[in-house]
Amino acid sequence: MTASPPPGPISDPLAHPWIQRFGHAGLIPFVGLTLLLWLVGPELQAWVAIAMAAYAALIASFLGGIHWGAIWSRLGRGEGVTNGQVAWGMAPSLLAWPGVLMPPHAGLAWLGLVLVVCYLVDRKVYPALGIKPWLALRFRLSAVAALSCFIGAGAI
Repeated sequence: MTASPPPGPISDPLAHPWIQRFGHAGLIPFVGLTLLLWLVGPELQAWVAIAMAAYAALIASFLGGIHWGAIWSRLGRGEGVTNGQVAWGMAPSLLAWPGVLMPPHAGLAWLGLVLVVCYLVDRKVYPALGIKPWLALRFRLSAVAALSCFIGAGAI
C-alpha cells in the first residue's frame, strides 16, 4: 500500500464545514461563561471567572500552537523560518499565563487584550507562513472571544 501525498494548502478554509463548526463551537464557552458572569451571584462569580480565564488562556496557547505547526510544516518542506516566528509561537502562552493569575476583572481584560494582539500579529505573520486564508475565520472567532472577555470583566 502506498501512502497518499500530503494534502495541499486549503485555499478556502471556510469551505470546509467542520472547520467552521468546530471554530464556532469553540465560542460556546466564551459566550456561555460571559452570560453566567452576569447572571450568577457574587458567591459563584469567582468560579465562573476562573473557568473563563483558564479557557481564554488555553485558546491563546492554541493560537501559538498554530504557529508551531506552520513552522514545522515549512521546515519539513526545506523552507526557512525566522527566530521571530519561532518566538511568537511561544508568546501567546506566556502572555496569557498572567491573566489566569490576576484578579478576575483584570485577568479577563488582559486575556481579551492578548487575544486581540494575537490576531493583529497573525494578520501580519499568517501570509508569510502560507495560512493567510484562515484570517477571515480567525477575525470572527477572535472578535467574539475578546469581546466576551471584556464583557465578562465588566460583570465583576
